[in-house]
Amino acid sequence: MPSRPHCLSHRYQTLHILIRIETHLLEFVVDRAYRKRRRVSENQEIEDRLESLILCVGEKSTSSLESNLEGLASVLEADLSTYRAKILRILTDCAIRMPEKCTIYTTLVGLLNAKNFNFGGEFVEFMVKTFKEALKADLVNCHVISATSLLQLLDNMIDAANEDSVPQVRRDWYVFAILSTLPWVGRELYEKKEQPLEHLLVQIEVFLNKRPKKHHNALKVWAVDTPHPQEEYLDCLWAQIRKLRQDNWAEKHIARPYLAFDSILCEALQHNLPSILPPPHHDSYKYPMPWVVFRLFDYTDCPEGPILPGAHSIERFLIEEHLHSIIEMYHLERKDCATHLLNFPYKLKIPLEYCIVEVIFAELFHMPSPRYLDICYGSILIELCKLQPSTMPQVLALATEMLFHRIDSMNVSCFDRFVCWFSYHLSNFQFRWRWDDWDVCLSLDSEHPKPKFVREVMLKSMRLSYHQRIREILPETFAGFIPQKPEPEYKYAKEAEAETVPSADIVVRILFGVLIFKGIIETDAKEISFHLDFAQ
Repeated sequence: MPSRPHCLSHRYQTLHILIRIETHLLEFVVDRAYRKRRRVSENQEIEDRLESLILCVGEKSTSSLESNLEGLASVLEADLSTYRAKILRILTDCAIRMPEKCTIYTTLVGLLNAKNFNFGGEFVEFMVKTFKEALKADLVNCHVISATSLLQLLDNMIDAANEDSVPQVRRDWYVFAILSTLPWVGRELYEKKEQPLEHLLVQIEVFLNKRPKKHHNALKVWAVDTPHPQEEYLDCLWAQIRKLRQDNWAEKHIARPYLAFDSILCEALQHNLPSILPPPHHDSYKYPMPWVVFRLFDYTDCPEGPILPGAHSIERFLIEEHLHSIIEMYHLERKDCATHLLNFPYKLKIPLEYCIVEVIFAELFHMPSPRYLDICYGSILIELCKLQPSTMPQVLALATEMLFHRIDSMNVSCFDRFVCWFSYHLSNFQFRWRWDDWDVCLSLDSEHPKPKFVREVMLKSMRLSYHQRIREILPETFAGFIPQKPEPEYKYAKEAEAETVPSADIVVRILFGVLIFKGIIETDAKEISFHLDFAQ
């Protein structure tokens, strides 16, 4: 028994040691988990920082674009060993999803290629997998890939366009892809590979001359070509490319930051594209349908400020393609879409509001059907008017007047879309409009397109408001266009309803006939007649 206190003390010491060991082990595990979590968090933070830097390059900054590109190239080169895959993916995604900054990203890749040849090769391989022509073509300008290998790719595409027994839309798409690439890289090919480039253009011209265009008239918005010709899209683009060739492939729209680094990029080694053959046609493949180029404005319609490029200038094509891509990317978010449209990078060089309105109406009146719902374009135009109240409503009003005066020859489907859009737009701006300017409707036949348009707009507007409101917004001279006041139709409240709709009499006669036929009621003809007369 005397040894018991000593034993207990020993046990307490052992227990204390075990607790301390467990505590240290727990602290070690927690610290290790924390450090691991911190390490993962730090890696994610670095990746997010790299992504933010790449995304924001080319935006407003106190430093020049050239210095920002040089600094970003140095930062990315230092992180290539750890975040190579991440950087490749971000660069590719940015170039694809932001085509307006294509030349900025190709310049960045060119600087990285000059510093790290292996990375340049990996980037080319990555781009080949995604097969995005816009960026690959511009990589020729930055001396990342050779002009010869790009021309070989374009030759393969023209061969695919000349295939027999394939849909015409497939052939047209390959020619459109080639033509839309040339504004970006035509000058470089002209200086280095003039003869192969001319041969390619001759092949395209031969293709276009024998191409059938039975769809052209069916896709027109108007039945007449005045004041603007309604050109088929490939014919219009070909005319723009020929004008560009006459100007020695010099255009004024595309930003080319790589020119500032010409001495660096010229010394970099170039990569060759691997052989890329277009896949054979399959019945499950779908290709873009043809369309007619929509024209609403020319330079005389916007006398103040920058001049609107001509219909056959390549700048007009590049501006429209850029605006269409913004709508495609942000059409689900009307506020973001309107913001990005108004933040167009070259807005100081062009009458931006006129270009935006023309492109949106081109989408709305696209035949045979628009890409998105009519309300999508209506909501974007409303946001544009809210964000730019000093200019956008005036340009939109001018466009509406021009459409109204040309409505006599407008396609019926486009007529209906015009009615739906205009009534929706009026309902969002208190139905304010200068109706007296359209008093020409008063002297025209009621079936003429102009008075019919006003009448249809009033019917749609009444559905979006109420009858008394429509009476208030129209002047007295337009009283004939006010729809009939809708009234509830309650048939049981009408005294003469029994005479006009003898449904009760019919039901009674049928019931008596069924009962007598089944022997449930036994009676003679006089009694049946008495019952029927009583039922009436």
